[in-house]
Amino acid sequence: MADFKIAPSILSADFARLGEEVDNVLASGADIVHFDVMDNHYVPNLTIGPLVCEALRKHGVTAEIDVHLMVKPVDRIIPDFAKAGASFITFHPEASEHIDRSLQLVQNEGCKTGLVFNPATPLSLAEHVLDKVDRILLMSVNPGFGGQSFIPHTLDKLREARKMIDASGYDIDLEIDGGVNVKNIREIAEAGARTFVAGSAVFGAAQQSDPHHYETIIAALRAELAQAKI
Repeated sequence: MADFKIAPSILSADFARLGEEVDNVLASGADIVHFDVMDNHYVPNLTIGPLVCEALRKHGVTAEIDVHLMVKPVDRIIPDFAKAGASFITFHPEASEHIDRSLQLVQNEGCKTGLVFNPATPLSLAEHVLDKVDRILLMSVNPGFGGQSFIPHTLDKLREARKMIDASGYDIDLEIDGGVNVKNIREIAEAGARTFVAGSAVFGAAQQSDPHHYETIIAALRAELAQAKI
C-alpha cells in the first residue's frame, strides 16, 4: 500500500490550547502538522506567523511542520519560517517573482520545498523546476478560509499531477488541501494524492470535546485509504 500521510491543519484547531491540540492529534495517529499562513493580501484572511511555529517546536513538537505560505511576496518570510522550525515550506507560484529563485531560497535555508496550485492555476508552471520540488500541493478549494467544500474537478488535476510526477522520475510528494473528509478521501487517493490535509474534518468536528475523537476520525480516514485501489 502507498505511504499515505494525514496532515491536520491547525487552522481549525483551538488556538487557546494549540500545543495540547497538536500533541493530541499527533498521538492519535496524524503524521504531519499543516501550518496555514495567510497575510490578508494574497488571500482575504490573516492567520499566524513564524512565532507560532517556533512556539510549537519549543513546546516539544518534533513531527514534520508543513508550512503553507499564502503570502505575497514570499521571499522575505521564507528565512523566518526556516529559523522557526519549518520542515517544508510551500508557496504559490503567483506569489513569487522568480519561482526557481524562491525554491532555491527554501533549499538554502535547509527546508524541503513545495509548490501550491490554486484550482485555476495550471500545473505547467512546475514543469521546468521539478528538479527543485519536494512536494506539489493542489488546492481543492480557493485558499483563504477553512471549512470549504471539495471542488470535484480537482480529481482530474490530481490525475494530471500524478502523471507529471511519475514521468519526471523525481521523488515528489503529491498533497491535497481543502474539503478532505471520510466520504471522499478514498477517491482522492485513487486520483493520485499521497498526503491529505484535513482541518475541519479533524480539528473542527463537533465532538472536539471527546478526548478519543481524534483517534476515531483519523482511524476512519485510514480505513478508507486502506481500501483505495492504486
